[in-house]
Amino acid sequence: MATAVSPLAVALPDLPPLAGVRLSSAAAGIRYQGRTDVVMMEVAPGSTVAGVFTSNKCPGAPIDWCRAALAGGRARMVVVNAGNANVFTGKAGRDACAATADAAAQLARCEPQQVFVASTGVIGEVLPHQKLVAALPGLHADLRADSWEAAARGIMTTDTFPKASTRLAQIGGAPVRITGIAKGSGMIAPDMATMLCFVFTDAKIPAEALQAMLAAGVEGSFNCTTVDSDTSTSDTVLLVATGQAQHPEIPAAAEARATMLADFAGALNDVLLDLALQVIRDGEGAQKLVRIDVTGAASDPSAKRIALAVANSPLVKTAIAGEDANWGRIVMAVGKAGEPADRDALSVGVGGVWMARNGAVIPGYDEAPVVAHMKGREVGIAIDIGLGQGKATVWTCDLTHGYIDINGSYRS
Repeated sequence: MATAVSPLAVALPDLPPLAGVRLSSAAAGIRYQGRTDVVMMEVAPGSTVAGVFTSNKCPGAPIDWCRAALAGGRARMVVVNAGNANVFTGKAGRDACAATADAAAQLARCEPQQVFVASTGVIGEVLPHQKLVAALPGLHADLRADSWEAAARGIMTTDTFPKASTRLAQIGGAPVRITGIAKGSGMIAPDMATMLCFVFTDAKIPAEALQAMLAAGVEGSFNCTTVDSDTSTSDTVLLVATGQAQHPEIPAAAEARATMLADFAGALNDVLLDLALQVIRDGEGAQKLVRIDVTGAASDPSAKRIALAVANSPLVKTAIAGEDANWGRIVMAVGKAGEPADRDALSVGVGGVWMARNGAVIPGYDEAPVVAHMKGREVGIAIDIGLGQGKATVWTCDLTHGYIDINGSYRS
């Protein structure tokens, strides 16, 4: 596990208790020694739940368990372990999920299908779930409303700092809170970039409405981020509503529901994007946060694919790491995306300075301000395709030797 905190790290915000949520963490010795590696999050009876999971076709056993549990729309507990992903472990992996859920359900006095499990860490090693199950009674006894920071730390793997975000919103004029924690540093790419995220609200919202808002929010946040183009087998985002806040009932009619939940949806999107960008800020070996804005594409999806081609280009990412204003690599990445593009209509800029327009370098272009911009911790790239109205924004980080150091010794 990396020890040096990312230079892009942000401090944890103040995380007040959220009605209907209690958390705890413990050291079960599943892989790590001398640190917490299991987290329990218990929510009030009747809590509703939504979830979005990895698109990887070789998902871990916890993904299969959560997808099946999500059909019930209710949650009472989330149990997370770090250090072992419980992926590619066959029947042993399925048994580990079932045993964990059964034991947790007994403590919460609920059905096992109301227990959601998540794992992150090394792939292909059997999860010693006996250690996990043995830790559950102690975790349950230690549940507290103010243990957000400990929970955020307990789910970390190669992360260098804990990640959390909180916002206030209104539903029908009444205040509600949204608070989430996340982990992620490497194996991060769109389609639910290894990444776990757990978001809670004290609002009372039906599961189907939660699901719609979560899916939309993830598309504009986690699915617009990439560290290394690798889509994890374990990606999970859960959104749980405890129903403890006092606000008007959510209407059944779609239009009225959308109006009442508009402020909530905006705050949820803010939390999701904040957490997604914290993951990118903690990209393995990252020294710079990179924002890529594409405009003028044939469509919004086309713009996103072009932006991701640039964001995932090793040559672009290493140029940024080396603070090299090599805009030719950006042009290359646009051209390889497989999307409509015209060399003679393309414009490229960095740090607010346009370097090339209409397929050629701008006369009198001065590279000095671009180089100065690239020496900073945050780099902005602008690309105008010049063909249409499509636009998109994605975020990535630079690619340094630190990424090799971390991943070359991950299992040792």
